[in-house]
Amino acid sequence: MQVHRSINNLPPFKNAVVTIGTFDGVHLGHQKIINQLKEEAARIDGETVIITFHPHPRSVVAVGKPVYLLTTLNEKIILLDSFGIDHLVVVPFDEKFSNQTPEEYVQHFLFEKFHPHTIIIGYDHRYGKNRAGDYHLLESLGKQLDFLVKEISEQVINEVIVSSTRIREALLENDIDTANNYLGYKYFFEGIVVDGNKLGRTLGYPTANIIIQNEHKLVPANGIYVAEAELIPQSEKNRDYSLIKNKSPEILPGMMSIGVRPTVDGKDRTIEMNIFNFNADIYGRSIKIFMCKYLRPELKFDTLEALKDQIDKDKEDSLHYFSLQS
Repeated sequence: MQVHRSINNLPPFKNAVVTIGTFDGVHLGHQKIINQLKEEAARIDGETVIITFHPHPRSVVAVGKPVYLLTTLNEKIILLDSFGIDHLVVVPFDEKFSNQTPEEYVQHFLFEKFHPHTIIIGYDHRYGKNRAGDYHLLESLGKQLDFLVKEISEQVINEVIVSSTRIREALLENDIDTANNYLGYKYFFEGIVVDGNKLGRTLGYPTANIIIQNEHKLVPANGIYVAEAELIPQSEKNRDYSLIKNKSPEILPGMMSIGVRPTVDGKDRTIEMNIFNFNADIYGRSIKIFMCKYLRPELKFDTLEALKDQIDKDKEDSLHYFSLQS
């Protein structure tokens, strides 16, 4: 997949079949659109082109409201690459771009930059200032400018009743099963391992304390989870996901806590991963965590011994989960 980060230096696409969206999460609903995109391109011997935006449009048109995303830009790139897309165009989204009228957006952006053969959009797709443009306007302009417009019907999309918003809600409600089912893969995030207070080690469960560096990445609700870890090789620390294709990473089983550690009067929210049967020094390393299953809420225990007993049970439950997956 070729990634284009400037709309002023795009190559001439062959019979471009285009779709547009934020594609946050690249979930099953998105995958349905991608499959239709690929089928249409194959039918006309064309190339698939996905247009996405960075930063997320909400951060520009709704300034001041927090924006939490399922996927960072680099994560989105590698997910889309895995579906065999020919071209991904990352459009810099700013106030000037958002203020285009629907007609300007179609004429000066879609038509002049991409020269599409076909544009595929969902039944509820909106574009242009105040999201005033719709399918009917695009279809009308397509007839004038000589490109086809195909709509994915509400019935087709609703065969997979999923949205990025619903997935975010599920993750914030400890509903990992629903989130993963809608995504079609295990929700993940990446961070850096930092020094902690070593409490886990004193309890026999050393943890990797993780700091997520992307402020917009959604962190699931507090609780105890079954999780898996992938250590990012040092040579790839500053990698661009569009360039790295690690086809067989080593996945390490474990369990994770997200929360404030109430038993030890913690105040700051932390993310701590205990990797089973693992004792290597990984401070400063990049690590990716995959969410597998929610175990229980974060609890305050009267003693550290009671906390350790519960952690023993958490490990037992986690190992049972992994045994069922093997």
